[in-house]
Amino acid sequence: MLLDGAVKFARQGREAIERKDYEGIYSGVSQCRSIVAELITSIRDDVDPTLAERVRGVYMFLFRELLEVGMSRDGARLDRVIELLEYERETWALVIRKLTRERSVVTATESAAISVQA
Repeated sequence: MLLDGAVKFARQGREAIERKDYEGIYSGVSQCRSIVAELITSIRDDVDPTLAERVRGVYMFLFRELLEVGMSRDGARLDRVIELLEYERETWALVIRKLTRERSVVTATESAAISVQA
């Protein structure tokens, strides 16, 4: 949901760039940046420190890009941020679907084992 919000606000900022609506640019980019900051601080290192560091690196890159967009109002740069956020959102959606399928298989296997024991 955070990534959905980040994409939404980045798109609002992009539309504001087209309209030369400086308040809208600030609002959209700032809200997107706040969400990315929240993503950075919520990464847990305890499960896989290497993966956590890589993901943190991606989010840090996005955060720095958003800082630059806020100052430069560069629509092309914001387009790249939006593209990466959408890619990240799709990646997490794929992970969630995969985990759901794996848990379904485990649950079905456990049910079958219980039926055989009964």
